Amino acid sequence: MTSTRGDSGDSTAVTSGATDATEVIEAVDTIGVLVVDDDFRVARVHRAYVERLGAFRVVGVAGTGEQALAAVEVLRPDLVLLDLYLPDVFGLDVIPRLRTAGHDCDVMVISAAREADAVRGAVRQGVVDYLLKPFDFEDLRGRLERYAVQRGRMRDTVVRGQADVDRVLAGSAAGPVAPALPKGMSAETAGLVERTLREARGSLSATECAGLTGVSRVSARRYLEYFHTVGSAEVSLRYGVTGRPERRYRFVAAGGGARAGGGVRP
Repeated sequence: MTSTRGDSGDSTAVTSGATDATEVIEAVDTIGVLVVDDDFRVARVHRAYVERLGAFRVVGVAGTGEQALAAVEVLRPDLVLLDLYLPDVFGLDVIPRLRTAGHDCDVMVISAAREADAVRGAVRQGVVDYLLKPFDFEDLRGRLERYAVQRGRMRDTVVRGQADVDRVLAGSAAGPVAPALPKGMSAETAGLVERTLREARGSLSATECAGLTGVSRVSARRYLEYFHTVGSAEVSLRYGVTGRPERRYRFVAAGGGARAGGGVRP
């Protein structure tokens, strides 16, 4: 199913990803994603971000709530990346209509909506995550990778008792319990970076963290991104006069609050 959205910004129908039977067969083990955003430029960026991740494929793009409902009916995505400020309906109103129609796809909100009511409403609707705009690829990648892990856990778990239930639910908690480090990371370096982040007055860039710990900037960035993924650090973007925005990391206490300090957030 295909249609177009012109650069004039006119309303669009759905664009579909799969083009033939071979492509569909090859994509069976990937997670199908529907991108919903009324700004075609933003939707294009989100699509490009998702398509950089091998475990995911974009099956379509929609620009309104009604188009999103129609797209889910036809394309049957596993995950919907849902903007809230849509031209015809508020994004959260799409979710109960999906459930009434019998669709069990997961929903991740991607929106500039910072109102507490919107966040609470999203939680009540059972969204798997809530990502505020603006963000960059690393922000979305961490959330999608975490979602993929949790989805696989829920799909593959055989429930024999309470321990099995607890393992499944652990993935939806605010922070994972004693997560194993990814391959190639050492507990010693992780501990050093975490202590540096905890003790920082405010936020740190990867370059600043590297200078304080003695590890390379690339390694510091990798560990900081890991802590962000597991919920131990929050990220803000600092915009300069030119070039890409600088990612800055701030330690998040176990209770969910950021450590007080003198860092400046944009």
